[in-house]
Amino acid sequence: MENKLFTGIVEEIGKVIRKVPVGSGYEFCVESSKLVKSIENGDSIAVNGVCQTVERYSEKSFFFTTVEETIKKTNLGDLKNNDFVNLESSLTLNKKISGHLVYGHVDCVGRLKSIKKQTNATLISIEYPTNYKKYLVHVGSICLNGVSLTVADFSDNVVTCAIIPHTWENTIFDNSKVNDKINIEFDII
Repeated sequence: MENKLFTGIVEEIGKVIRKVPVGSGYEFCVESSKLVKSIENGDSIAVNGVCQTVERYSEKSFFFTTVEETIKKTNLGDLKNNDFVNLESSLTLNKKISGHLVYGHVDCVGRLKSIKKQTNATLISIEYPTNYKKYLVHVGSICLNGVSLTVADFSDNVVTCAIIPHTWENTIFDNSKVNDKINIEFDII
């Protein structure tokens, strides 16, 4: 199995239009206006930072199946119809790396502890399992729900990132609430 890479730069906000149980997982149908124009069956799409394989698509949506192991390790199982998701197509040789290298392999799920609006940014703090602290460095990169961010601060079990207005408005963070589950992928470098 080959690994796909992403950059953590969200290309589009998609919308879950159908979630159907399949064994211990789910088949999802996600509405897309931008990415669906250039995808093919078998392509990798990061959905909230989770690498998923396009199984089929139509003019306005694409389908993928999430397996039990992914449901256990990510927030995808909690998605409901009409929920919004961050979408990014996989990295190609002609695509800018504006974020950082991301595998789409979520390390753990954290919980959104606080949202603090500032004059020119929004600070979010995410509680995470303490055994992952060794993967954090000050001003290092982290991927939260598929978004490449810079670590502003961290403690034994809370990481804080400052999100600029453009990123806040063009990702699902704009709809976030305290206690939301957040997919976390720590920087591989």
